[in-house]
Amino acid sequence: MSLKRVLYVVGIMLFVVALVFGSYLFLHRTKKVVQKSNAAQTAEEQAEQKGTPDNQADQEAAFDKKAHSIDDPASILVVVNKTRPLNPVQYAPTDLVAVGNAQQMRKESASALATLIAAAKAQKLSIAPLSGYRSYATQVAVYNNEVAKYGQATADSESAKPGTSEHQTGWAVDVGGGGCGIEDCFGNTAEGKWLAANAFQYGFIIRYPADKVNVTGYRAEPWHIRYIGTDLSQEMHAQGITTLEEFFGLPPYKS
Repeated sequence: MSLKRVLYVVGIMLFVVALVFGSYLFLHRTKKVVQKSNAAQTAEEQAEQKGTPDNQADQEAAFDKKAHSIDDPASILVVVNKTRPLNPVQYAPTDLVAVGNAQQMRKESASALATLIAAAKAQKLSIAPLSGYRSYATQVAVYNNEVAKYGQATADSESAKPGTSEHQTGWAVDVGGGGCGIEDCFGNTAEGKWLAANAFQYGFIIRYPADKVNVTGYRAEPWHIRYIGTDLSQEMHAQGITTLEEFFGLPPYKS
């Protein structure tokens, strides 16, 4: 075979080798790009399904706990209890309106209560306001009467000292129905059960749950509801939190 022919054959072989090797490199790189693309797509799909940490944090922080004061007696989110008296102690709201049965509440809570009562009525249930706003002077009389009747210890378990009552804020009301007034039996009535299950939809909570005596300092009061607005009531319901003390990270009551 002539030298010219040998060189020609060698050239052909080198060209084939280069072509094969180039194809291999191209396919290998393409495979990596596809794998990376698929991995990125999978991560994105998982993030959409589960929520990224940042999105989860945003969701958890959806309710702004600092949007309203928990110290200002006029605030819808004021937290008043045995260790958090109103300041000033003789505070009185300025927008009280009638809610029935010669009772009053602050305007916004009165409107919400009317809606709640109407919703209960649609279910053939009768819920009525029995004790709404109480002034500082009225609470003095109520508390002293409780002490005289039942003694200091019992009075302190079920009646707020003047200046520490939610009733004085105008955001709270005691209700009755189903043949029970401000009594333990209310919790067992159809009205009481409906209220416990649905109050949050109208911006209210059962303020003193039976299983939170060590937190609130008060025995169970299924009739005592507190208006906090639907934003917070629904947030608490979604999180399974039943007391303002726990939601805002406040210390529990200590006797």
